[in-house]
Amino acid sequence: MSPTQEKNAARRAPSAHGSGGAPAAPRRRGRFLESKVADWVLPGVLVVALVALWQAIVSFGGVEEYVLPAPLDVLDKMFGDFGTFAEQSVPTIVAIFVGFALAVAVALPIAVAMVYSEIVRRAVYPLLIIAQVVPKVAVAPLFIIWFGFGQLPKVLMVALICFFPIVIDSLVGFRAARPESLMLVRSMGAGRWQAFWKIRWPWALPSIFAGVKVGITLAVVGAVVAEFVGADKGLGVLLITARGDMDSLTVFASIAWLTVIGFVLFLVVEVLERVLVPGRKSGRTFEASGSL
Repeated sequence: MSPTQEKNAARRAPSAHGSGGAPAAPRRRGRFLESKVADWVLPGVLVVALVALWQAIVSFGGVEEYVLPAPLDVLDKMFGDFGTFAEQSVPTIVAIFVGFALAVAVALPIAVAMVYSEIVRRAVYPLLIIAQVVPKVAVAPLFIIWFGFGQLPKVLMVALICFFPIVIDSLVGFRAARPESLMLVRSMGAGRWQAFWKIRWPWALPSIFAGVKVGITLAVVGAVVAEFVGADKGLGVLLITARGDMDSLTVFASIAWLTVIGFVLFLVVEVLERVLVPGRKSGRTFEASGSL
C-alpha cells in the first residue's frame, strides 16, 4: 500500500474519539468545567454536602443543641426571628458601607501620591506597614474611649481594617502601567493627569478591585470586632449577648447572617468589576481591548 493510500485509510478509519467512543463524556465534562455555570454549581454542591453532613452528625450523633445546633434549626431561627436580625443588621451594614467608603476615599489618593512622589512613598510606606501589624482588637478599645459608643468607632474600625489591602493593591496597579505606553501618550502631548486617566487608571483597575474585594470582606470583620468591644446595637452585639446566655442557636444564626451579608457585598463588588473593567471576561489586556 502506498503512503497516500495509507493516509486515506487512516482518514476513513473510525476515530477512538468519535461519536461512538467513550471520550465524548470527558469532552462534555470539560465544557461544563469551563462554563460559568460550574462556578455556581460546584460550590453549591459542596455546600449542600457539608450541610447534609452537619445535619447527619447532629441527628445521629446525639449532639446537644447548645454544643452544635442542627442547620435546619439555624435556618428556622434566621427566618423565624427575621425582624430581630434585620433590625440588628442595619447598624452593622451602615458601619460597613461608611467605613469601607472612607477607606477607599483615603486609600486611592494616597496610592496615587506614592506613585508620583518618591518622597511620599518612602515616608508613608513604613507607616502603612506599622498600621497593619498593630492588632486591630487592641486599637478598638481606644476608639471607644475617644469617641464613645455608637457608629463612629465602628466606622473607623472598618476603615482601618480594610484600608491596607486597598492602598497596597492600588499602588501595585498604578505602578504596573507600561512605561512605553506612558511615554507614547506623553509624546502625543498628553499631560501627567491625562496620562494617568488614559493609562494608569484603566491599567490599575483589576488590581484596585482585587484590593476592594479583600477589603469588603474584611469590613464585615471590622464591624463585628468593633461591636464586640463596645456598641449598643448590631449583629456583633446580638452575637456576644447570645454567647453570654449560652444560646448557641442565636450565635450560629448571627454568624450565618454575617456570612450572607459579606457574601452579598462581595458579589456586588464582583458585578461592578465585570461592568467597569473592560476585557475582564475574555481575559484580554487593556491594550488588546482598545482601552489605551
